[in-house]
Amino acid sequence: MTIAKDIHWAMKSVAYKCRVAEELVSDLLAIFQARLANSFFPVLEPAIGVGSTFEGWSPCGHGVVYCLLVPLKPPRGHTFHLELGSVEGMPAKSHIRVQLDCTCMRDQHVENMLCFVHQPKEALRRNQDSSLINNLCTGLYLDAQKIALWFQSMVSSAWAEMPQWHHYSMKVLPSHRSCKLLLMTASKRSLFVEVIFGVQEGNSDIFLSSQATEAIFTLGTMWTESYAVAEAKFFRHMAMQAPQDTFPLKCLQLCAGILVGTGFSTYTFKTIVMHLLNTLPLESWGRREFLLRLQDIMWYLHSSLEEKRLDHFLFANENVPEDIVLPPAFQAAEPLNLFQRLVQDPAAHAKALRELEELQDRLTRLLFFGV
Repeated sequence: MTIAKDIHWAMKSVAYKCRVAEELVSDLLAIFQARLANSFFPVLEPAIGVGSTFEGWSPCGHGVVYCLLVPLKPPRGHTFHLELGSVEGMPAKSHIRVQLDCTCMRDQHVENMLCFVHQPKEALRRNQDSSLINNLCTGLYLDAQKIALWFQSMVSSAWAEMPQWHHYSMKVLPSHRSCKLLLMTASKRSLFVEVIFGVQEGNSDIFLSSQATEAIFTLGTMWTESYAVAEAKFFRHMAMQAPQDTFPLKCLQLCAGILVGTGFSTYTFKTIVMHLLNTLPLESWGRREFLLRLQDIMWYLHSSLEEKRLDHFLFANENVPEDIVLPPAFQAAEPLNLFQRLVQDPAAHAKALRELEELQDRLTRLLFFGV
């Protein structure tokens, strides 16, 4: 099938650029970690590729974003306390409170180490330039906007030390809650990388993320619960289990490419494909079954719209693979309906049903006529 082959080669190009983006961010973090070794700024953990590009189904075309999440750990003498919001209004808005810990006994081996709890004035005075609370918090709460500006400043100052400096020109683009980098080769080929920041919920694959999900203004101290790491892990798990000649991601990529101008999000189709991957045998996603699986995806969407219900994949789902670590509250939670707004808004439901017909027509034209 020509379309499947075209998507295959496009995905190979994206996979190569994913490796370039990972190497770039890894090199940046190595420089930052050396600079921050004796500071009280957050500890920057290795970056994790997230989103459609790293999951392997990014829609074709220009403007592809290579997004990586950098986990933040508290520096010595500090603890992060996560104040989680309710998931009823998904995605939940939460706060991260920074607490100073006593280091009198624990850090006796560190020369001239002052305790932030028992010697606060002297400790803050001596470490004012690298103080987490003074520089990256509002009050006692971690501020995503301040962290983004801090990281952007470090990227600008470190670029001349990067091995990529000889191959790319780099521009830090304006962003309030992330670090967006536009890299350009001498032949005008571009690479758009976005670094977001996250604090892990316990030792799970769920993070509080700096990435805002709405266009409206979000306070710097508000963090959004993110499922991106767990979902990327799910797709990697399925890729390892699936036979070589299978096409689930190509099905998802094809569906994502026909959504322009509709009210459907790529996350709706991603959720449907995750449910189907978890219920259909992986060997049934081969080349011969390509059209059948596309039909299954559209039928699943149709059924979900009729019922006005599409359950979030990670909540109250006993069939999530065991190697994806979720907080205990996820299993105990009620299923989370991504189509709840359709229950409350009959006009939106009627519009979605009309747009489903348009999507089916688009898919038919694309498969049979290539347009």
